[in-house]
Amino acid sequence: ESDANIMITGESGTGKELIANAIHYRSLRAKKPIVQINCSALPKELFESELFGHTKGAFTGAVAEKAGLIGRATGGSLMLDEIAEMPIELQPKLLRVLQERSFERVGSSRTQRVDVRVLATTNRDLMAEVRQGRFREDLFYRLAVVPIEVPPLRERRDDVPALTEHFLALTAARLGRDACTVESAARQLLADYHWPGNIRELQNLLTRATVLNTGRPISADELRPWLLEPFAALSNESATTGFAVGVSLHDMERKLIESTLEHFDGHRAKTAQALGIGVRTLSGKLKEYGYAPRARGLAKA
Repeated sequence: ESDANIMITGESGTGKELIANAIHYRSLRAKKPIVQINCSALPKELFESELFGHTKGAFTGAVAEKAGLIGRATGGSLMLDEIAEMPIELQPKLLRVLQERSFERVGSSRTQRVDVRVLATTNRDLMAEVRQGRFREDLFYRLAVVPIEVPPLRERRDDVPALTEHFLALTAARLGRDACTVESAARQLLADYHWPGNIRELQNLLTRATVLNTGRPISADELRPWLLEPFAALSNESATTGFAVGVSLHDMERKLIESTLEHFDGHRAKTAQALGIGVRTLSGKLKEYGYAPRARGLAKA
């Protein structure tokens, strides 16, 4: 219930965004918006305009006045995802927001007041960034009033069974079918695996298994080829076990999308629904991976 700024740290895929949302919706600001900014996704030249807004004519292409994301978050929470990616030249302006609760839009000299609580997330060591001169120390301490470290899934293995049931039920509901069952050997595999991709890897794995399931309980043999860094890679036994070694999280996502699209005969709306993403997001991913639709399934562009 406090208004303290919070810094949420942890590896990629641990659920930092979910925790930020949980904090907001349990706070006194819950009835106001939580506005998210992915600092790694904003082009450097547009960052200031997106964050603070701009006036008409402030720069080429500014054909109308635009309210920034900070203004939209007033009264609520501002979630700064991957805060370490914020350009250092803009960090003093964010510091002013935290210290004085005021800012100016790009192209304007009129000071605007704002009331936001900041929830920042990062998978980087921000103090190391401070020592390297890439992040302001005074901003770090303003953001990390209450630091929360989210442990990786390998350090919270007792959560794997509950997360497994949750993701199986969630995907089944999207597909309009009963949740899959999981063989005991497969459950043991999930419990013993070290999850380098954390909860996101577990969710993607179970989504794919559900989408491609033919009614039988999910087996350990079905899951092994889709693990990012299988145990075989650690014990040099990959040649005999059939484990897929060295697959990145990016590659796993691509393969999941490809196989799901094939399963639905190239139907993007059904594929997006099964994966829990928007059709526009799916189309963007397909374009990124260099695929184009064909009569059935996918063809490489």
